[in-house]
Amino acid sequence: MASTTAPSRNGPAGRQDTPPPHAHPSGPSVRRSRLHRWDTKGTPYALVAPFFLVFAAFGLFPLLYTGWLSFHRVSLYNVDRAEWVGLRNYTDLFTGQVSHYFWNALLNTFTLGVLSTVPQLLMALGLAHLLNYRLRARGFLRTALLAPYAASVAAATLVFALIFSPEGGMANWFLGLFGAGPVHWEAGRLSSQFAISVIVTWRWTGYNALIYLAAMQAVPRELYEAAALDGASRWQQFLHVTVPALKPTILFTVIVSTIGATQLFGEPYLFGGQSGHQGGTDHQYETLGILMYDQGFHSSMLGRASAVAWIMFGLLLLIGLVNALITRRLRASQ
Repeated sequence: MASTTAPSRNGPAGRQDTPPPHAHPSGPSVRRSRLHRWDTKGTPYALVAPFFLVFAAFGLFPLLYTGWLSFHRVSLYNVDRAEWVGLRNYTDLFTGQVSHYFWNALLNTFTLGVLSTVPQLLMALGLAHLLNYRLRARGFLRTALLAPYAASVAAATLVFALIFSPEGGMANWFLGLFGAGPVHWEAGRLSSQFAISVIVTWRWTGYNALIYLAAMQAVPRELYEAAALDGASRWQQFLHVTVPALKPTILFTVIVSTIGATQLFGEPYLFGGQSGHQGGTDHQYETLGILMYDQGFHSSMLGRASAVAWIMFGLLLLIGLVNALITRRLRASQ
């Protein structure tokens, strides 16, 4: 009797019914895999996209638009009508009808930067060195150092304008104690720039002191102990241990302070009162920022003001390049 064999599930030849090697899974698992890949690759770009959008709207577009304006003659009262003038706005600043004001503003920017940056950083370094030791009420002193930085530019400048007032100001009262006559601080070139540099120094010394203090606390204590065992005094430890360790931080504060001095605007503008928009009655403390504002909003020459803005931008790029070169040299010497 012939036996009947049931058909195998593996097929007539015993092969398994498996999908071909080139077949891909489908269905919900595929969709989940694709969503996972998109989430992994796209989430970082989505998170940083708001920054680039804001930068493009408020950083890149104004920069490019200002560069476009610098090649045109544009009036503040008729911005829609722009006349192409090429490099005339730049030649007017360097050799033209307003070249005297431009070179004067460039010189004032440099002198104000030196008068405010050098004492500011030296005082900040000294204060940080004192606070680096164990003193009483160190927390209060560190907070007090930040108080001038927290004050607004307008409030600080108006207070110092009263201090340097020629009539009843505290500065002239103090000079009178030593028999010196009253000084009209706002009228003279050197005196007005000294007064403005005092405002800048007062506002930013504490901020830089805290930066130096943070860098000092990162210096290994073993270096100070070894220097003390060798008989080095605190002054020698400061010169031969602290300062060399702080070179990158000092370079950073110098660059940042120089950039701030290049953009100086609020202090001289408010210090001059009614003549602040032109840097004093004789332009004695007119900076590049003041010149840009005066050309754009008082002389209604937006193209020329844009040229000043781009010259300032070029100076900042030059400062950044110098910073990069010095930083590279410091790294190579270590």
